[in-house]
Parts: sequence; structure tokens; C-alpha cells
Amino acid sequence: MGDTVAVIGAGLMGSGIAQVAAVGGFDIRLQDVNEQAAARGLAGIEKSLSKLVDKSALDADTAASALKRIHLVTTLPEAVAEADVVVEAVIEDVALKQEIFAAVEAAAPASSILATNTSAIPITRIAAATKQPERVVGTHFFSPVPLMPLVELVRGRHTADETLARARRFAEQVGKECVVVNHDVAGFITTRLISALANEAVRLVDSGVATAADVDTACRLGFGHAMGPLATIDLTGVDVMVNAARAVYDETRDPKFFPPELLQRMVAAGDLGRKSGRGFFEYPA
Repeated sequence: MGDTVAVIGAGLMGSGIAQVAAVGGFDIRLQDVNEQAAARGLAGIEKSLSKLVDKSALDADTAASALKRIHLVTTLPEAVAEADVVVEAVIEDVALKQEIFAAVEAAAPASSILATNTSAIPITRIAAATKQPERVVGTHFFSPVPLMPLVELVRGRHTADETLARARRFAEQVGKECVVVNHDVAGFITTRLISALANEAVRLVDSGVATAADVDTACRLGFGHAMGPLATIDLTGVDVMVNAARAVYDETRDPKFFPPELLQRMVAAGDLGRKSGRGFFEYPA
């Protein structure tokens, strides 16, 4: 495993992946089409590292060294030119991801692995835009990336064993525990499960059966969940949840995955969860 990682997309997930990879000792090239977004991503990483140091979860020297290993770049070819691992972390839009992967394959070294952080789109569909789909693998990190220990490793139809093995070494080097999804059904393991549970939780609230707080309390105390499904939606982002559930529905046409109307109204109103200050619960600044 080489020591250079390119992260394409500097939003919440991309910056989180860049952070844990830098702490894990990798040299990072963080790229976004919007320079301001890239700068915000780097500022978020600095703030996150500082919080970890304040909580004694990370020592100051390690945090400082990690920050020095993160370099902002403005173009995709520059980001991936020397990358051993490329991780795409843009929005859940299959056409955009296919465009990125075709460009990455053309610009990255032939020895690099090409990973996508998609939470729901089948890897095979993304890899179809490349000439070497055996190099493409899913590495589904969870938010917030510095705190969540899981990564889903997802095989596409043509993902090579060596690609999967290298993806595992990368994920484990940045401190994550892996599960393997051998058939890249839409939503993999976790998004299929949370979509079905969260959608039903939303329907219970929307129909007046129970409050959001009581639904989440029931899941925490009755099932032993660390966080209820509605608080999870708020943490992930209501818009992200809608996109992920819709991606699973589009592949399966199973109505249990279709995003409930309440979620769609919340997105239209800008009630996106923690990042907007309001979702199913309030989040004062």
C-alpha cells in the first residue's frame, strides 16, 4: 500500500475521510471543484482535530502532523496524478460519479485503486464508466467519519480480489473495521436496513402514531440502538437520506424504500437536520 491518497469531494464525508487517512499516516490530496468548498473542508478538519485533542482522544503532535499532510489541489488530474488510492466522495448522483471515475481512470496511475464512498449506488454501475472495472471498489465510510468505526467494502461485479484486499488494508490502516458486501445490491447492508427502518419511523411520526422523540426512545431502549433512526437521519442529513433511499428504490422498486412525503417536504423547507439546525429535532447553534 502506497502512501498517497486522493480524496475527490471536500464535503462532510470527503473531509472526514481525508482527516482519518492523514491521521493514519497517508499523504492527502483533497480536491473539490469549488475552491471555497475545499477551504471549508480543510477548516472543518482543523476544527475536528482540535476537538479530538481537547478531548484527549488524539495527541497534539499527531494532529499537527496530520494537518500538514493534507494538501488542497484545484484540479482532478493534479489530485490523482500520484495517488495510490483514490476515494470519490461526491453527492449520490450516478451520472456525476461515472463522469468522475472515467476522468480519474484516465489521470491516475494504472496501479491505483479507485474507490467510491457511495452509500447506495451499485458499484457495478459506477465502474461501468471505466475501462478497468476490476480496479473499482466501494469503501462506504460512515458519518462522522473520525468517530464511526465501520467501513463497508463493496465488490462490483468485476472488482478484483487484489483491489478488495488493498481497500481493506487502507481502511484498516485508518483505524476502521470492515464488513464485505459480496454482491453490490443497491444500498448494500446498512443503507438497506436503515432506509427500511427510518422510512417506517417517519411514517409513524407523520401519521401521528407517536412523536419523533418517542419513536427514537423506543428504538434505543427496546432494541439497544445507540441512536434512534430519526436522530440518525438528522445526523446524516435529511437530503442525504432521501437520495440514498431513492437510489435503493430506483433499483428495487420495493415501496418500503421510497422516501416518505414528510422527508421530501422537509428537504423542500430546508429542514435538513443538524447541518441546518432543524430536522426531526432542534439543534441550537
